[in-house]
Amino acid sequence: MAKIDFKSVDEYIASQPEGMQSVLGRVRSTIRQALPGAEEVISYKIPAYRLHGGAVLYFAGRKQHYSLYPATGGLVAALKEQLASYEVSKGTIRFPLSQPVPVKLIGRIAKFRAKEAAKREKAKAAAVKKR
Repeated sequence: MAKIDFKSVDEYIASQPEGMQSVLGRVRSTIRQALPGAEEVISYKIPAYRLHGGAVLYFAGRKQHYSLYPATGGLVAALKEQLASYEVSKGTIRFPLSQPVPVKLIGRIAKFRAKEAAKREKAKAAAVKKR
């Protein structure tokens, strides 16, 4: 895949190899279902979902896997058992293409990230109010 500036998530997915397109479509629909109020955008040249004023979750396709970002320390700790069979490093969760898309897990990850973002936004608002 050539590095280009995508205008939409549809365009990003369409640029992927055929087998990857269906996987990323499933990932996308799972995230959209878990985060119904999120804005779908392209950020850092990959699909992202914004809530509470910031990006909550990103996904990207690679040759042998697809990834979700960011995998925060809180997320990894909370879902440690469910993430045990996946590669988790430096804020990234890698899912092998050779396995079925873990729809329930991806939904949990999206909802967890949304809660983290809401807490962060609430803390920012409280800090501004104190001034």
